[in-house]
Formats: sequence, C-alpha cells, structure tokens
Amino acid sequence: MNKKQKVGVVYSTDPNFKYQFEEEEPIGDLPKGQQKLRIHLERLKGNKEATVIRGFVGSNETLEALGKLLKTKCGVGGSAKEGEILIQGNHRDKVLQLLVTEGYVLTKKAGG
Repeated sequence: MNKKQKVGVVYSTDPNFKYQFEEEEPIGDLPKGQQKLRIHLERLKGNKEATVIRGFVGSNETLEALGKLLKTKCGVGGSAKEGEILIQGNHRDKVLQLLVTEGYVLTKKAGG
C-alpha cells in the first residue's frame, strides 16, 4: 500500500480542519536466519496446484529476487507479491530444500 491512511476522521464541517495522515514506515529486510517462512500447497481455479510461500518480511525487491530464484530452480512460472511467492505446481519438498540451502533455516511445510 503506497497510499497514506487518514486517521480518525471521515468528514468535518470545519473549513480550517486539516486531516492527519499516518505515514507508512519502510520495511527493512529481516535477516535470512530469522525469516519464518511457511510453505503451503493450495488448489487454484481449474483444479491446479500451487506452492505458496508465506511469512516473508522485507522489501518487494528482495521478495521478487527470491521468487525468481525459486521459479528458475524449479523450472516453472509463478509470481511474487504482497509478501507471498506463488510457484506453479507441487514443489514443496524442492522449495523447502532450496530455501534452507539459501539460509532460510526457520522454513517449514504448513498444512496437510
């Protein structure tokens, strides 16, 4: 979300009223060893499977770079946005192994 959030007031009749805005703080990258990533397997529209990695804390650039690495190593497509990486197909075991070798040691499989 790049938009400022109005705090508290929806409407005011005072002509001199000034809205207060809540500024978003830039998110710093959490070190790899402290990231608690969870790997889920989900069914998408059309009964297709997707591996979803959730729990990433950091900048969008770092998230996209990690997503690109995983997609390249698995040889599939996907996307990385809003703190989630989506990899097409069931690649939970391979993604877990890749993330641990990259230094994300607190990564676990989630779900059934």
